[in-house]
Amino acid sequence: MDKYSFIVFHKELDPFLERVQELGMVDISRENKAIDDHSRDLFGVNRRYLNTIKRLRAHFEAADEEDQKSLVALNGISELTDNDLLNYALESLNNKDIWEQESEQIKREYEESSLWGVFHKEEIARIEKIGYTLHLYSVSEKSFKPEWESEFVLQKLNQVNGKIYFAILVPKGEEFRFELPESKQPQKSCDLLKSRVEELNGKIIGIRKTILSLSLETNRLEAAMRKQASEMDLYLAGQSSQREAEGTIALLTGFAPVDNRDTIKAALESEGVYYLIEEAVKADNPPVKLKNNFFARLYEPIGDLYMLPKYGELDLTPYFAPFYMLFFGLCLGDMGYGLVLLIGSTIAKFKLKKFRGYLTLIQFLGLGAVLMASLSGVFFGASLKDLIPMPDSVKELFFTDLKMFWFAIVFGLFQIVFARLLNAVYSIITRGWQYGMNNIGWSILIVWASLKYASTMSDNITVPLFMNYAAIAGAFLILAFSSDSKNIFARIGSGVVAFWDVTSLFGDMLSYIRLFGLGTAGAILGMVVNSVAVSMSGIPYMGWFLAALMLLVGHLLVLMLSSLGAFVHPMRLTFVEFYKNASFAGGGRPFRPLGKETQ
Repeated sequence: MDKYSFIVFHKELDPFLERVQELGMVDISRENKAIDDHSRDLFGVNRRYLNTIKRLRAHFEAADEEDQKSLVALNGISELTDNDLLNYALESLNNKDIWEQESEQIKREYEESSLWGVFHKEEIARIEKIGYTLHLYSVSEKSFKPEWESEFVLQKLNQVNGKIYFAILVPKGEEFRFELPESKQPQKSCDLLKSRVEELNGKIIGIRKTILSLSLETNRLEAAMRKQASEMDLYLAGQSSQREAEGTIALLTGFAPVDNRDTIKAALESEGVYYLIEEAVKADNPPVKLKNNFFARLYEPIGDLYMLPKYGELDLTPYFAPFYMLFFGLCLGDMGYGLVLLIGSTIAKFKLKKFRGYLTLIQFLGLGAVLMASLSGVFFGASLKDLIPMPDSVKELFFTDLKMFWFAIVFGLFQIVFARLLNAVYSIITRGWQYGMNNIGWSILIVWASLKYASTMSDNITVPLFMNYAAIAGAFLILAFSSDSKNIFARIGSGVVAFWDVTSLFGDMLSYIRLFGLGTAGAILGMVVNSVAVSMSGIPYMGWFLAALMLLVGHLLVLMLSSLGAFVHPMRLTFVEFYKNASFAGGGRPFRPLGKETQ
């Protein structure tokens, strides 16, 4: 990265930033937070756009397919400004929510009021005017006493769900006691509530049609949002500049890739802007822009889930990418599932061109599953050696569960050693030869210990004599180079303490057992699906259909479950075991050039 220092007269600041924005190559240092009332307003508008677009799309997705196909634009919608369109959409969405809430509330009131029938307040007032007081009661049919009708002025209002609802008229001033607790009079008559519900339902149907038509304008709203976000970015860049010389000049700092230096210099010199250019250093905390080949670039979104490397730190994406692909295959554990991912993502690339990068990643992950699952020969929960006739010599090539167990551990140890050696080589290149010796020593000891243990498990494996001497040399490297202190006693003390790291290495090695466990679990689940499908095939008449349905649905669910585990656990091995042994620090900030559109 190049570091640019700009000195701009305050009246020329906004035009200068607009030219930088059109260039789209320079990351201007700024604080993306509400620093004043205007920036807070800009952020508020941006959130309104995001919320409106999200709600319009949700409404469209919830609509019937026929309604979606029959959509037409609203009359006069194209004449509205972007801001008016946003306000109109928000108002429509808010009205829909308000009317739906009111409708639900009135429906509940209607259910309660309908038990008493039509009950207008005017009628109650006329009853009181002629000298009577109205009392309402409800009681079960079994508990209703017929003699009440002779003792009181009683009128049955309704009889529903095993209950009788009735009213008693009592002359005013007359003492009245009744054995039942009095019911509360409804606030509104049921016919009025029903009329209001019908009115609201009409409004809701109309506003839903309006909102559905407004969903056609989401692309326009997105374009307006990007434009507004660009204005916000421009404003924040200007406000974050340092004001000097009593506000007459502005000092700004920007960063851009070295590859763009000639283009940026030509643009700045044509404008007559005063600037300084120098190579960015770590102390400047410049942004990070990764440069990877086609294959490694596919795995950058996975690395971004953790964090970017610090400026000047080694980007580990090209190094963990092959491991992640193969680890995914081991965890998925089924050639058939790998083929489904490979073929499905290939077909989807012709339909979903917007997601070609992610689909290409899925293609490679599916290929990894086919390659790694071929070791055990599992195909949709069944073993290839049982499905296809083959010589015993070929069958013996497939790994047993025990071999897969040890293969997962050996593969994990290989990644750990690779990470240590990678760290050693990078440290030697950037800091000096002595800074890589510690990890070289650990790599030698790990290989020696692995071979030593393997020799105790199999008579066919022997440890060469030179490996014992190499192990001694590795231990010496750890002892002597675990610290860069010039004090020999401090170095030896740090080296002795460093040997405690063997417990961490042992824990890292055990973590790779998950590769075997997940792959085996997926294969067993697939086998269970096959077994259940075979048992269903014996059902008369419908057996073949139920068996086929079980195979389709069962394997689809197992694929989804296994893919989730195969995505998460290799990520965990990458971010914990691999990153730790490679001494990854991270903490870089992404390169965000000032441009016309902010994604």
